[in-house]
Amino acid sequence: MRISLLTILIPSVLAFSISDTVKWANALLSSDVKSKAGQVHTMDSWSYVDCGLATDAVQLKSISVSPDPPVPGKNLTVTVEADVIQEIVEGAYADVTVKLGLIKLLQKEFDVCEEARNANATVQCPVHPGPYNVAQTVELPKEIPKAKFSVAVRGYTVDDEDMLCLDLFVDFMKRPGQKS
Repeated sequence: MRISLLTILIPSVLAFSISDTVKWANALLSSDVKSKAGQVHTMDSWSYVDCGLATDAVQLKSISVSPDPPVPGKNLTVTVEADVIQEIVEGAYADVTVKLGLIKLLQKEFDVCEEARNANATVQCPVHPGPYNVAQTVELPKEIPKAKFSVAVRGYTVDDEDMLCLDLFVDFMKRPGQKS
């Protein structure tokens, strides 16, 4: 289920939250926030931080994306490799916060098992302990503004124990082929 969280929830949440807030973000970027956002140190593409503990139910090994860097309006395939060390069952959930710079665009709790079912994921609840390597493809909205997004994912088991901690950073400031 944790793998579903990473491969289904992360790209789905990223695509959903970005597409759901594109108009609002574009409005902000055309206002005074634009000058403040321009002062934020940007990355070339994307990165992630595994902020989890060795006792978390899911132990992240790697995340990769294709294409790298992600391209608005194109399919994005996210591949996650992780070890599940504790069975993930119905009731597992993730708190997700998406920010544009310092501005919170989305804060939502997702039912991990339900998200996996809705996405027709290859990994479904219950997720048994073991190694997993799963890929999920989503289409990114073409209207993604030139901005830096951060996505904080905090996953919990049905017993409210730590399942996953992940911080993603995606920079759409530079477009592929764009000269600096």
